[in-house]
Amino acid sequence: MSDSVDADEVEHVAGLARVALDDDEVAAFVDQFDDILAHFEALEDVPEVEAEPDLVNVMREDEIEDSLDQAEALANAAETEDGRFKGPKVS
Repeated sequence: MSDSVDADEVEHVAGLARVALDDDEVAAFVDQFDDILAHFEALEDVPEVEAEPDLVNVMREDEIEDSLDQAEALANAAETEDGRFKGPKVS
């Protein structure tokens, strides 16, 4: 592995995060971070794909339609007041 994490780096990051780690935890994180970096290095072996996917517009065209008038909008409301929806008080 070319990029290895050492205990000083783990302690630095833990300090930035305000996390207290004992020596055993620091050692465990060093090993875990090395494993994580190894997985990222494996991504370098993945071949690049040269072709770009064709983009297709899957959205429908906008269609202008008449909207509801005030009476139709309020028709199914449980309560209305002065031409508006009425709901419970929140304060």
